[in-house]
Amino acid sequence: MKPKVVIIGAGPAGLTAGYLLSKNDVDVVILEADPVYVGGISRTATYKGFHFDIGGHRFFSKSKPVEDLWTEILPNDMLTRSRSSRILYGGKFFSYPLKPIEALLNLGVFKSILCVLSWLKARVFPLRNPRNFEEWVSNQFGKRLFNTFFKSYTEKVWGMSCKEISADWAAQRIKGLSLGSAIKNALIPQHYNGDRSKVIKTLINSFRYPRRGPGMMWEACAEKMTALGGKLQMACRVTRCSFGDLSGQWNVEYKNGNGDLQIIEAEHVISSAPMRELVCGLSPAASEQTKRAAESLKYRDFLTVMLILRDREMFDDNWIYIHDPSVKVGRVQNFRSWSPEMVPETDKVCYGLEYFCFEHDGLWDSSDNDLIELAKRELIQIGLAKEGDFVDGCVVRQKKAYPVYDDDYARHVATIRQELDTRYPNLHLVGRNGMHKYNNQDHAMMTAMLCVENILADAKLYDLWQVNSDAEYHEAGPAAPEETNGSALRLVPARVGTPELAPEA
Repeated sequence: MKPKVVIIGAGPAGLTAGYLLSKNDVDVVILEADPVYVGGISRTATYKGFHFDIGGHRFFSKSKPVEDLWTEILPNDMLTRSRSSRILYGGKFFSYPLKPIEALLNLGVFKSILCVLSWLKARVFPLRNPRNFEEWVSNQFGKRLFNTFFKSYTEKVWGMSCKEISADWAAQRIKGLSLGSAIKNALIPQHYNGDRSKVIKTLINSFRYPRRGPGMMWEACAEKMTALGGKLQMACRVTRCSFGDLSGQWNVEYKNGNGDLQIIEAEHVISSAPMRELVCGLSPAASEQTKRAAESLKYRDFLTVMLILRDREMFDDNWIYIHDPSVKVGRVQNFRSWSPEMVPETDKVCYGLEYFCFEHDGLWDSSDNDLIELAKRELIQIGLAKEGDFVDGCVVRQKKAYPVYDDDYARHVATIRQELDTRYPNLHLVGRNGMHKYNNQDHAMMTAMLCVENILADAKLYDLWQVNSDAEYHEAGPAAPEETNGSALRLVPARVGTPELAPEA
């Protein structure tokens, strides 16, 4: 008899697990707190017929199983889009990836020479064992380029000094990219030839994208799952997960949209909920040490101000990074450049201005009207709009968008993992917030895929923590099975070695 599984959260990880379990005739229920949208931070919001992302989500993965699953879920609605992005710095636009001649002209010959000399110094005399973001990036790019293109934007995103951000985050998000690789790519652009392992994801020139945004993928996944018999319950917020030592069963308590308390019994619980909230809601209660570790985990919150403007062809990039400390906006998305179907009126454009904040700080608690007016002023200030362009706008807030990688996060996560592994059987952590890993949706999906393999086999074939941010599985010791009976996947573990880590916009 196949087990019953409860999944907390209908983001990429939760829906991937739910769909694959349903394909294997497992009794599965997904509980999603949002009353309207599936997809988590990968959802697509709508406003008066306009579609917009919470961020911006490229569909490219080094993992073939992930790419194949995207195709399976949405076979006829994926566009191939050319990547176009720039950095706004010092009132000038720099193409990203780097174009050396353009950068030379924009920075000026003298400053460019100093940047190259700074990079050469870092190559010859690198800091040993860099401990924070500033040291790690300075090793890769030199101190002058760090101060030029990384410092202000990164501190805007995280709300903390680059010296307080763990080097783990830099290694995870910028792996494979250096000044040398950027220059090489500018001279000889990399082309995808079928070997994903050789691709630096930061430098890819094209990607797939659902024609009506990433939410289209996860809405289709939810529909396919429910058609197979899986259940999806919206507006259901989990309040407690209780494990019975004698019964060996989980009781998952949640409040539905009417505020009624409900309980579901299950053999397995898959959680993509923030690790901090999960630990605080476990029964029997976690130890005081583990609860302190969970409560010490930090998150960065995020809001998008979506503006509809008259189209004056101000820019056609997918997104622009705003490296300007005089404005609060961190990045500007142009949703028509992601897909024309995101914008229903041909004489209009739809921009998403992204602001990074902490829940209940001044920015987060500002009224929607105040945020829209701020976004209008800043868009004019940075030269991407003019007075009279604006038609309408709205605001979307996203709690816990980014797990924070401070100096102590790894120690706290290790403490939590140790107790969960020993005291709470059949509790599986997946996805970005579930594992407190700032990774992309392909990583979240792969953790869910391997979790499903473990549940179907009733064995720990895969350690989900060995999935790197390229959604590749690395494990020391004997190779794991290539295929599990009843599986929807064919998984070949990568060679033993240091995980490859890479960024996404």
